[in-house]
Amino acid sequence: MNKEIKIAIIGLGYVGLPLARLFATKYAVVGFDIDKQRVSELKKGIDTTLEVEDNVLQKVLVKSPSKEKGLYCTTTVKHIEDCNYYIITVPTPVDKNNKPVLTPLIKSSETVGKVLKKNDIVIYESTVYPGATEEVCIPILEKESGLTFNKDFFAGYSPERINPGDKEHTVEKILKVTSGSTPEIGKKVDALYKSVIIAGTHLAPSIKVAEAAKVIENSQRDINIAFVNELAKIFNILDIDTSAVLEAAATKWNFLPFKPGLVGGHCIGVDPYYLAQKAQEAGYHPEIILAGRRMNDSMGHYVASEVIKLFVKNDVKIKNAKILVLGITFKENCPDVRNTKVVDVIQNLKDFGTEVTIFDPWANPTEVKHEYGIETVRNMPQNKFDGIVLTVAHNEFLNIDFNTYLNKNGIIYDVKGVLCCNVHGKL
Repeated sequence: MNKEIKIAIIGLGYVGLPLARLFATKYAVVGFDIDKQRVSELKKGIDTTLEVEDNVLQKVLVKSPSKEKGLYCTTTVKHIEDCNYYIITVPTPVDKNNKPVLTPLIKSSETVGKVLKKNDIVIYESTVYPGATEEVCIPILEKESGLTFNKDFFAGYSPERINPGDKEHTVEKILKVTSGSTPEIGKKVDALYKSVIIAGTHLAPSIKVAEAAKVIENSQRDINIAFVNELAKIFNILDIDTSAVLEAAATKWNFLPFKPGLVGGHCIGVDPYYLAQKAQEAGYHPEIILAGRRMNDSMGHYVASEVIKLFVKNDVKIKNAKILVLGITFKENCPDVRNTKVVDVIQNLKDFGTEVTIFDPWANPTEVKHEYGIETVRNMPQNKFDGIVLTVAHNEFLNIDFNTYLNKNGIIYDVKGVLCCNVHGKL
């Protein structure tokens, strides 16, 4: 059966590559991406996202597409023509107004539609609002292929659950939700994933249920973090240590251990807007979901304001004050800078007239410059600052002798609450 299945993975980023690598241990897999530099690196066995270790990637790579197991990476559409399963793992971001951007999903559907054949199955993993697969993607597949949905070709949805930078909860160790456009196809999609996911699968009754399940996972986390962010603001006013409060409350067995912070990334900071958009289209205004987003989106301004207050308190001149921001990725020990909320902190600090230097040993300076127009460095600057703001808890930051880098009356603000002493402010 394995030789009868040939899988195309469309999109070789943080989600697609780990999935392609995993399937390639049992099936013939063609990984397709439009990024020529990315594909060139992958062909050499190098993953700059650090999601798949180079030696692990190199074990499954093959030099040409075939029916034997292994992964072939390409930018050529012709190489995916003879596949019978197409799994789309492209990003689904929001625009500057927090409206869903489905362009990558639409373009990838057009690409797959051009090579679609009878009895092929197209599976979407990209996070979308409930209904997007059947309302947006399927019509494109029908138009491009000339085939009829659920007669000539079929579809499934299995939401990604990748946690970037997490080496413990890897793709095969996370239970997978699956679904299909018919009951029979649902079983086929489920069987495909079950053959490589050691944590098991959960077959949802419909594509819409699977879509909805994914979008509420991160919306739930977003709302919980928004709650503790609001607590942090309240306790700061009351001069109470938030971390001490959370530690005490966590002694109860059913207390949820969320921590305050900047909520970015490609999932938690985005998915609630997809659900909110669909709800509003249906005539319902989602109050709690959007309130949580407003709270979390406000944290960049809040952190910057708190830093400026500490400057005033310590008689540090604000205009042209030199600030070192530690970290720009959206989470610790990971190079992913997608939708990082650290940029909000940086922009707000600059708006106060300060001079900001950003040090992040994990982030690619070229990528940060391209995405945000911000200059970053990968080595610790050897000069003194009026303020140091730790925004990301990279391991490299935990043992820095901060006093070496502080001017007189300088302050340290610890957004992540990981520094044990000499900290003037923290969430």
